Amino acid sequence: MTKRKRESVGSVVFDKRSLTWHYIWWEDGRRRSKRIGTKAEFRSKAAAKKAAVPLMAEMQRHDEVAKLSHITVRELVRFYREERMPDQFSTKLGYDSWLNNHILPKWGDYAITGLQARPVELWLSTLALSPKSKVHIRGLLRVLWDYAMFRRDIPTQRNPIELVTIKGATKRSRAPRSLTVQEFQKFRSELEEPARTIALVCVCLGLRISECLALKWSDVDWLNGNLLVERGIVRQRVGRVKTKESQKLISISDEMMRVLKTWKQSTQFSSPEDWIFASPLKLGRLPLSYPWVWKTFQCVAIKAGIGKLGTHTMRHTYRSWLDALGTSVAVQQKLMRHSDVRTTMNVYGDVVTDEMKTANSKIAGLALNGL
Repeated sequence: MTKRKRESVGSVVFDKRSLTWHYIWWEDGRRRSKRIGTKAEFRSKAAAKKAAVPLMAEMQRHDEVAKLSHITVRELVRFYREERMPDQFSTKLGYDSWLNNHILPKWGDYAITGLQARPVELWLSTLALSPKSKVHIRGLLRVLWDYAMFRRDIPTQRNPIELVTIKGATKRSRAPRSLTVQEFQKFRSELEEPARTIALVCVCLGLRISECLALKWSDVDWLNGNLLVERGIVRQRVGRVKTKESQKLISISDEMMRVLKTWKQSTQFSSPEDWIFASPLKLGRLPLSYPWVWKTFQCVAIKAGIGKLGTHTMRHTYRSWLDALGTSVAVQQKLMRHSDVRTTMNVYGDVVTDEMKTANSKIAGLALNGL
């Protein structure tokens, strides 16, 4: 065995003065020693070497980790993007935003082990972001640490990012807005097609705008009065819905069925595989864009004298009206298609379709007639 090899893996030597076997290795340029046993315990060097095998393996492992632990956050992110980055477009878009705008500019040239609780917490406290955004960044840093341990870039240990706390993380910076029936009636009266039908679909069925714009005529079961929600669209890229629970067959009230039939007779894109809200500018190949809907809602809301609102206001309004009508929590959870038990309590089990259809019929009555 060469000197370099002995230094890299260590060696077993016998101390004649104490009559003991020792395992010798080099660490950070310094000689280290660990006692194996006496001459009486290990009669030969071969026996002492056999006893030292676990020590050699541990030393080699630490040596490998020491070499790899210098991987920078930037390098780790590159590997993460290749191997573990979520494939859902909206999630990937968010991750890339946090990485490119915040994490890499600050921590890119640091070793992953440089991401420790206190410096990370202090850094997050200086960012001019909402607590929710800081929570997202903290979560992504925790994911990167876990990924580094998965790759064995660092030893498996407690993730230090778990110790990071964010002040106000459980509080909303702005309360979600819900419209009253009177406010929605004013808003609806100022809308033109297809924005009017989009607003009605969102407020009467509780759909997210990404789900609403991704609907096709083939998703409507005209005979049984159902709607299949199975896709979403973000920045004109079609993908899965937000959660597994969101992919569902939902009941449509008779009133909303008539609204959809009226729109189907008006639009030039009415084939089964056409988008319900197809964009004429894209010759029906894509649905209307989210920015167009958002801008339309903003302008019309101001014109109607109810102030600015976002597209998600329709979903908040749906939930608020369900509650005001005395809809049970179990039915609300199913209609909202929430996957988290803490959101609307998932412990009551499934509810029958008739109850869901009745609730949606009441909501449609408020939206269409103000009753």
